[in-house]
Amino acid sequence: MNLELAEKSMLALMRLRANLAKHKPFKGLRVGMALHVTKETGVLVRALTEAGAEVAITSCNPLSAQNDIVAALRSEGIMVYGHKGETRAEYYSFLKKVLEIKPHITIDDGCDLITELHTNRKDLLKNMIGGCEETTTGILRLKAMEKEGVLTCPVIAVNDNQTKHLMDNYYGTGQSTLDGIIRASNTLIAGKTVVVAGYGNCGKGVSARAKGMGARVIVTEVKPFRALQAKMDGFEVMPMNDAAPLGDIFITVTGDRDVITAAHARVMKNGALLANSGHFDVEIDVRGIKKISTKVRRVRPFLDEYTISNGSGGAKNKGRSNATKVIYVAAEGRLVNLAAAEGHPSDVMSMSFCGQVLAVEYLLKNKGKLAPLVYTLPPAIDDKISRLQLKAMGVKFDKLTAKQRQYLASWQEGT
Repeated sequence: MNLELAEKSMLALMRLRANLAKHKPFKGLRVGMALHVTKETGVLVRALTEAGAEVAITSCNPLSAQNDIVAALRSEGIMVYGHKGETRAEYYSFLKKVLEIKPHITIDDGCDLITELHTNRKDLLKNMIGGCEETTTGILRLKAMEKEGVLTCPVIAVNDNQTKHLMDNYYGTGQSTLDGIIRASNTLIAGKTVVVAGYGNCGKGVSARAKGMGARVIVTEVKPFRALQAKMDGFEVMPMNDAAPLGDIFITVTGDRDVITAAHARVMKNGALLANSGHFDVEIDVRGIKKISTKVRRVRPFLDEYTISNGSGGAKNKGRSNATKVIYVAAEGRLVNLAAAEGHPSDVMSMSFCGQVLAVEYLLKNKGKLAPLVYTLPPAIDDKISRLQLKAMGVKFDKLTAKQRQYLASWQEGT
């Protein structure tokens, strides 16, 4: 049923899927996927298989698989691995299972599948046509591989599509992150001070949605221009050290590690809530916070309470001071929007997954022609996705006249 509901909202992808189903351009192609196994991803899998591809898929995060979707895809004969709450060992065993099909193309969210290929299954690289990467964190890792000269196949940075990072990251992350926090904690956003770490497209979306729900928003940043943007957008900007004592809710969306540390936790308010919406669970130093805690308990399915001494703290100093406080960590510091909620709404994921399908098509059409680098799809493909989405939404827009096109292409006409 959830897959059916997703299909009704993913009309751009459904139009693309119907065309692919007629021509079967992916016949004989093996696609290995490591994506969040959600209802939206299920629609993408159906699009690829109807286009002729053989697909194997696993989750790209231990808490993001939706068990009903895993079961539904299995019932359709898809090789799908994973479940919500995987152990680390299970997570990596499932990645290995996907690679058993010897994929020609990978679709990654976070670069773990490509990394596994380059570290433990180099024998499979000779089969590879290329890969597709869904998220900012994965692209950062891929560019590091490219810089070191270890990337052996071309990879499309699908995240760099305008129809992805300016839609999915901004609108999707903004809404789904707050959805996850509310589901995890049932907290009220209005009247709270929300500290958003990172002002990329995800951070911008989170900040805008938090402000829209009545929060005071503080932004922390390391990049000067983004800090300037946040200030110009009307948000307070300060270092995390200054924001830590002020926030009621903290949200990390940086793609980096140790953004919130145990030292920050020591000075936070009693009852502060920490959540991460970056890809990996390293943005909040949960292990460090646990070390300075005298007690940890799960108070709701996706909310853990840490008791911290206001004195010198830590289990070794337990009993030295009666002054304690609690802070809360949502979803174990993992992706709160997928662990505690359902991820991005189907409408916005339709555009992102149109990008994935068209990236697979692009790799096939350019097989053997691309160097082992990170690529962005041509603007014409982004325009195609935009047109599909506008048509799905029933939106009409203007077209340039011949005279206007000529004017924009010329330089002779001036003041």
